[in-house]
Amino acid sequence: MDFFKILLLMFLVNFSFCFAADPYAFYNFEVSYITASPLGVPQQVIAINGKFPGPTINVTTNENLVVNVRNKLDEGLLLHWSGIQQRRVSWQDGLAGTNCPIPPKWNWTYEFQVKDQIGSFFYFPSLHFQRASGGFGSFIVNPRSVIPVPFSTPEGDITIAIGDWYTRNHTALRKALDDGKDLGMPDGVLINGKGPYQYNKTLVPDGIDYETITVHPECYTFVTTTGKTYRLRVSNVGISTSLNFRIQGHNLVLAESEGSYTVQQNYTSLDIHVGQSYSFLVTMDQNASSDYYMVASARIVNETIWRRVTGVGILHYTNSKGKAKGHLPPGPQDEFDKTFSMNQARSIRWNVSASGARPNPQGSFKYGSINVTDVYVLRNMPPVKINGKRRTTLSGVSFVNPSTPIRLADKHKVKGVYKLDFPKRPLTGPPRMETSIINGIYRGFMEVILQNNDTKMQSYHMSGYAFFAVGMDYGEWTENSRGTYNKWDGIARSTIQVYPGAWSAILISLDNPGAWNLRTENLDSWYLGQETYVRVVNPDENNKTEFGAPANVLYCGALQKLQKPQKISSSATRSIGFTSLSMVVMALVMIMVLH
Repeated sequence: MDFFKILLLMFLVNFSFCFAADPYAFYNFEVSYITASPLGVPQQVIAINGKFPGPTINVTTNENLVVNVRNKLDEGLLLHWSGIQQRRVSWQDGLAGTNCPIPPKWNWTYEFQVKDQIGSFFYFPSLHFQRASGGFGSFIVNPRSVIPVPFSTPEGDITIAIGDWYTRNHTALRKALDDGKDLGMPDGVLINGKGPYQYNKTLVPDGIDYETITVHPECYTFVTTTGKTYRLRVSNVGISTSLNFRIQGHNLVLAESEGSYTVQQNYTSLDIHVGQSYSFLVTMDQNASSDYYMVASARIVNETIWRRVTGVGILHYTNSKGKAKGHLPPGPQDEFDKTFSMNQARSIRWNVSASGARPNPQGSFKYGSINVTDVYVLRNMPPVKINGKRRTTLSGVSFVNPSTPIRLADKHKVKGVYKLDFPKRPLTGPPRMETSIINGIYRGFMEVILQNNDTKMQSYHMSGYAFFAVGMDYGEWTENSRGTYNKWDGIARSTIQVYPGAWSAILISLDNPGAWNLRTENLDSWYLGQETYVRVVNPDENNKTEFGAPANVLYCGALQKLQKPQKISSSATRSIGFTSLSMVVMALVMIMVLH
């Protein structure tokens, strides 16, 4: 090897060590329409790389993720990484209040670090009701090998996306909402983008493709024979229906929820509300006389009317002796039994002794002993008419997304984009449509009470954080309700359910600067205005707590004139930027060294 090659090799080794602490993972997403028939009716769905659902993103704690997105839809697009905290980079959150849309035929590259996180999440398109047509996929963040996990390594890792589904596409559903109509009952429930197994010929027509998950049944040791255990990561990616998930003949051992390890408890079934994700450990310990039903059925609804809105897949042992048959495994006795569901939700506990993304125990952050600096009571009501339009509200305010994203307006000192006047208590006057957001206190500790005065089940999500779910009950929240809070092992998560006529309370440590979305996960209510943002700014501005806008930032609204046109022929290369270029350099150097 000559001197020049030795120098190149030294450069390569040095370059690799520089990046060893923060490795990169790369994905290319082409988002387009395809025709599919998940419920037997041909319809337009949104696919990623030609697949529905999209590919699973699989990374490890602290990796830097680079996702190059090509928008082949006929409208603007943003991808939101639900539950990924985007530490210091709310610019990458992929929501209308934080990002300008990716125009049709354009490329744009997301780049962010999954900093100090583990767990099960999902991503989806956040604009124009597009999630109702697909575009979603699972998002896994694995722990580093040096951090212990509070269970044995499973035989396999299986992602399952469940959700209600309409045979009308998102543009038709969006028009119905714009026209002041309800969406009505869904046409079915999908499991991994597929319709129900034909467990009932009256309810399920012929020719529908269904999901089959194949597992190996037994693990032999010198002493005993036990079933192999798999990790099932289940996310409710639907529009507005809470679903009960269960597998015939099998226990679900709850192990993790949205980035937090839970106390491991057995459930025969679990209610999973819109936007929520759970990990179950499932042991394949049955005799495999036949396949087993895997069911996702509607909850908090009238069972008789909603009977056909049921997702059914198949759990198939490799030594199965026949097809699944007979009745579906029963869910909770009363589909509208809210008390059962709430008690089940209260039983979920944080595993305070397990390590999370870091080696210190999850319970080392004593959230119950921290003084609250701000209290917001957010109340939702049934839809109302505002200026002749049907809208939904939080505390009497129906949110209007700004044409210029919040942090972009801050950076360029654009006035009048939003108001920092979101009410701490529900308004007493008539509801109004405004871009009103919460002025969060950096390093403050905020208490948020979510009061559901609607007749529909709701769930709420907070971007940028894992909040502590400390309480829920029926009736109106009062100051005395704090006496019921769990101040020790309430689960830390990003999405919480709020039952009709009830409240849920969360605590949030505001240590992540940016503009963070606080919204209902019910897509119809979200579309009609049931959201706001929490703006958190470090008064000591520096890049240690919040990075500046990325080099490829998109401009729109009042800053549209700053946007340069994109050349389609070279957009993919240019949008990936320096990080990918450096990887290309590494590859070229390697080739030169080897030759």
